[in-house]
Amino acid sequence: MKSEIHLENSSFGKLQEYLKEFVYGGIDGAVTTFAVVAGGYGANLDTGILLILGFANLLADGFSMSVGAYLAAKSERESYDKHEKIEYWEIENLPDIEREEIKEIYRAKGFKGKLLEKVVAHICSDKKLWVDEMMKDELGMIRDTKNPFKIGAATFASFILIGFIPLTVYLWNYFFPAAINLFFWTSLLTGIAFLLVGWLKSAVNQTSALRGISETVLLGLLAAVVAYFVGDVLEQFFR
Repeated sequence: MKSEIHLENSSFGKLQEYLKEFVYGGIDGAVTTFAVVAGGYGANLDTGILLILGFANLLADGFSMSVGAYLAAKSERESYDKHEKIEYWEIENLPDIEREEIKEIYRAKGFKGKLLEKVVAHICSDKKLWVDEMMKDELGMIRDTKNPFKIGAATFASFILIGFIPLTVYLWNYFFPAAINLFFWTSLLTGIAFLLVGWLKSAVNQTSALRGISETVLLGLLAAVVAYFVGDVLEQFFR
């Protein structure tokens, strides 16, 4: 029983690791797809054409964003590994210089006298600890334990999942036509999605829920207004 609870907690913890990627992928997906819908509505596009543009944007932008997130995480990890190897080489070949650097780092933190010597001796007795300290305090680098592929996958999944919401009403109406205001119901559903994602954003950033929600909703609203008027102007111009 205890092992099952531990497994569940461990799995939930793993999901939490990628909550940041899920949130920002979802925000981008909802904002960009809703902007396409608003632009299409402003331009009085046929539902079929609007859906084509919406899904093209959803899949292309989602893939592009996820690849960008994957490559950025992979590049950051490779940079860390490269500098870590350099630090290992330096403590092997230039131990006196590296030891003095550790001493300077901890002297700047307020250590002095015998305590400083004891701390430096302890750190320099363990190569991994020594390198970790140099990476963190000298280079300002901390290893990200998250898997780059999973970062890209979480970004893509959230982009598609949340970004699909602005298209649901139009897709449903395409197959099951009904006399309803499509853009109103789309805006309502998308607004709910913004509320949810904004709340998750505040949890990730540990900020006020009201602030996270209002920022996300305002961002989506601004993007939609701009897209609507661009679509309206272009429709008038190319009519």
